[in-house]
Amino acid sequence: MTTQTPGGIPDPRHIANGWTIPTENYSDQPYIVRTGDGAWLCTVTTGGGREGQAGQHVVSMRSADLGRSWSPPVALEPADGPEASYSVLLAAPGGRVFCFYNHNTDNVREVIGDDPPFAGGKCRRVDSLGHFVFRYSDDHGRSWSPRRCPIPVREFAIDRENAYGGKLRFFWNVGKPFIHEGAACVPLHKVGGFGDGFFTRSEGVLLRSPDLLALADPARATWQTLPDGDAGLRTPPGGGPIAEEQSFVALSDGSLYCVYRSIDGFPVCTHSRDGGRTWSAPEYQRYADGRVMKHPRAANFIWRCANGKYLYWFHNNGGRWVSEGANAGSFGYPYQNRNPAWLCGGVEADSPAGRVIRWSQPEIVLYDDDPLIRMSYPDLIEEAGRLFITETQKFRARVHELDRSLAEAMWGQFDAAPPVRRGLLLELADPMPAEAAMPALPRFVERDMGRFDHGARPTRQGFSIELLLRAGSLAAGQVVLDWRRDDGPGGCLRTTGRGTLELLLSDGQTVASWDCDPGALSPSGRHHVVAAVDGGPGIITFVVDGRLCDGGRSRQFGWGRFSPHLAHANGSDRLRIAPSFDGAVERLRLFGRALRTSEAVGNCKACDR
Repeated sequence: MTTQTPGGIPDPRHIANGWTIPTENYSDQPYIVRTGDGAWLCTVTTGGGREGQAGQHVVSMRSADLGRSWSPPVALEPADGPEASYSVLLAAPGGRVFCFYNHNTDNVREVIGDDPPFAGGKCRRVDSLGHFVFRYSDDHGRSWSPRRCPIPVREFAIDRENAYGGKLRFFWNVGKPFIHEGAACVPLHKVGGFGDGFFTRSEGVLLRSPDLLALADPARATWQTLPDGDAGLRTPPGGGPIAEEQSFVALSDGSLYCVYRSIDGFPVCTHSRDGGRTWSAPEYQRYADGRVMKHPRAANFIWRCANGKYLYWFHNNGGRWVSEGANAGSFGYPYQNRNPAWLCGGVEADSPAGRVIRWSQPEIVLYDDDPLIRMSYPDLIEEAGRLFITETQKFRARVHELDRSLAEAMWGQFDAAPPVRRGLLLELADPMPAEAAMPALPRFVERDMGRFDHGARPTRQGFSIELLLRAGSLAAGQVVLDWRRDDGPGGCLRTTGRGTLELLLSDGQTVASWDCDPGALSPSGRHHVVAAVDGGPGIITFVVDGRLCDGGRSRQFGWGRFSPHLAHANGSDRLRIAPSFDGAVERLRLFGRALRTSEAVGNCKACDR
């Protein structure tokens, strides 16, 4: 058995605190199912090199202790054979487990690039083509069938229009299989060609077998390729050519819901009310408040939990908005910015067409200190009411236990709740004084006397400011709160030339600032504002009137990072309130911790506005 020890960083959201899933070097799609004997079975695409290099293959391993340790890996395909990649698992009710994956059975070594940045017009990465196959296990993943079973996939226009006229198929899959009305359903992402951005065109389909789960010999199973017609799941009209990594769930009324990535800057979603044969017009996924979510070209997954509610993984940024020219209405920077990872909670609601999902405001679930680390391809597994998430940075895969209260609070955003008071340092209300004693704020960095060099140790602490204010105007330069010393240290909350509120922090040497989204505040309006300074990921967020600022169309990010060298934001021992503000602060709370988004939403709901 292989056991790895987590990192011991005082924030469970830091990925180093996860339990490592052993791999060779490259590591992708660490997906888990619970087997009939109660163990966890994980498959991962791995290899001694990097993604797409020769030697890439699929292995499985078992854990009997919730991912703390793992059995030696079992190779479903050898490392010295053709590429085998992107495995997904399905546990059947009878105990059999299926593993579906790409296999370059014909050992194709290069393909024509249709938009070539490739030397000689050829692409030599060959892990996303060939045959879609499966093996199965009848001993809970200890061994696998000697026979590799190919799945017949119906040809679509995207296949016929590739450089080989469909004789060679391009595809891969990251979506988890599921069982719907007794049928096995497996996502697949068809690819039209290779070039700039690797895949130049893609769309999603669903492979459905009504008899796979019942047959003694699963190689005899029959398969349908859905939806009906000649085209798969695509982006909305006017969207980009990329529609891939479809993730499906079944809703309580039997409808299917699917979300997938694009290069448009937004996740795409659609519903099927007839088992996947037809789908509603694709649209960009929205929060319950109507705002469009933002997401780069990265995996975004949905899971249905045992309580009938949902969790959704995404990255809460969409790239740079292009307002003019040929690319108007799109975002750039497609593959970047996968850190931190965010979750939304979903609850079902009725609509004229059937059940739909209402999405909460999001929370940070995992992060790394290096902003360029890209965590992705997660899975979620429940065990006796506990929630676990896997992820990978393409080099190390890990298992993380999710704080259940984080999910419960997101699901609870749609209900009334009393205001949170944990960590409250200061609370003031009408009549509001002009000054108050300023409590000491937690430090972000302190000297580690346990180190031989006495270097820095991040505390992972933070603070939050909660305000109920009435703005007379939003003219720049107005100071709402101020606890700065004359020589620099401290902070203030002030208006900007963009009609926003900006939080400015300084330790006397390092300065940080971030503001809310333009348009979030209105002149002469009454607003509830929470500015949270989270010393874990080093991120400042604003929640205005119960909505987390996400940048809208004004900027790529609605949340901002601050320097890891910012030691603190302590300054004057006096807090000046509205010293030059054309308006009024009606309520003020100061917390010695970063409030969760859900807490800010709940305090807004509880606020007498």
